Amino acid sequence: MSHAELAQRHRRVMPAWLDLYYDEPIELVRGKGRRVTDGEGREYLDFFGGLLATMVGHDVAEITEAIQAQAGRLLHSSTLYLIRSQIELAERIARLSGIKNAKVFFANSGTEAVETALLLATQRRRSHQVLALRGSYHGRSFGTVAATGIRGWSATALSPLAVTYVHNGYRYRSPFGHLDDAGFIAACAEELRTIIETSTAGDVACLLAEPVQGAGGFAVPPDGFFPAMKEVLDDYGILLVSDEVQSGWGRTGRSFFAMNGFGATPDAITFAKGLGNGVAIGGVVASPELMDCLGAHSISTAGGNPLATTAGVATLDYLLSHDLQANADRIGERLVAGLRDIADSCPLVGEVRGMGLMIGVELVVPGTRDPAVAATARVLEAARQRGLLIGRGGLLGNVLRVTPPMTVTAAEADEALAVLREVLTEVSIVEQKENA
Repeated sequence: MSHAELAQRHRRVMPAWLDLYYDEPIELVRGKGRRVTDGEGREYLDFFGGLLATMVGHDVAEITEAIQAQAGRLLHSSTLYLIRSQIELAERIARLSGIKNAKVFFANSGTEAVETALLLATQRRRSHQVLALRGSYHGRSFGTVAATGIRGWSATALSPLAVTYVHNGYRYRSPFGHLDDAGFIAACAEELRTIIETSTAGDVACLLAEPVQGAGGFAVPPDGFFPAMKEVLDDYGILLVSDEVQSGWGRTGRSFFAMNGFGATPDAITFAKGLGNGVAIGGVVASPELMDCLGAHSISTAGGNPLATTAGVATLDYLLSHDLQANADRIGERLVAGLRDIADSCPLVGEVRGMGLMIGVELVVPGTRDPAVAATARVLEAARQRGLLIGRGGLLGNVLRVTPPMTVTAAEADEALAVLREVLTEVSIVEQKENA
């Protein structure tokens, strides 16, 4: 069956709001390392990793074999029973979190993880008031949509929370962007204090923050931003919840969990995506005071199931034994340097930013800072046609997302840069002609 025929079937039975990439959507059917093959036999270099979920690459033997072995023993056991792999994975995550005496709860996705963190924080503080960052994305459920700070991902104005948005550290379009780092951080922290004093009732439950925003276009705040924000939060007893569904596991290169790399220790960290290397898993790691604050009984039917947590243990072991955090740092620097070199001669590129293997390329109408939304779609499509898969995001939909698996090699980085140089130059020329 062709991609076109499969797309027709998809549109008949799937929701209209379920996005598909490309003018002619593709089906991915096989993968090995950083390469994937579509249903019509075309091979691609995968620099999107299933939306950052395929963290260490496709068909990694150590992970595949662990999953196969567990599937042959037992697929499912609810949390009403002891699950050895769940306990082993929780022990590893608790040690790596930086949170003292941490405890872990497993769910099935990032959305569920953030919902759990919001439940804990609002119960602990006895308040449904929440602070969130502008440009944030936290999931597709009722509560997580309510805390999402991107209009294009906010499906409803109805909310179980009272959410107030604060500065996210994104300088490119910020009214504070002209300030140096110290001045910028001070302005954002003062704005946070003012918002708490004027736009809330005071008893705020938490600030929910992505250290490096994902769907928001990989906005990276300056060093010192989160410690300054946390200092304000501490003055009011407000909890800090770090949403690391995309930034966790060393992907930023600097630290295992990104918030710690910024010099701030959160009260809770949400995680998902890459931990299962494609197998559905999510969860929260938090201080015992926060994790144990619920008074009612609870269980999880599928969260932390043996198959998912076995995949998590194998993925984490592979990541640590191969020092993939260092590789993310090294190859990330190579990619950023290469993209900035391209930007020097490409007026379509407004800014290249990122940390580790979370890299954003913001595209603008040449000679302006106006978002080049249509050009971004063209670049995405042209890259696919040349055998490279990347993502798209940003508050205005004009940011390319470059997020290869953490096992990516220098040669593959250079291959991707060659494609991006070609397509960015090509689309930039078209944009200049159209806007002449």
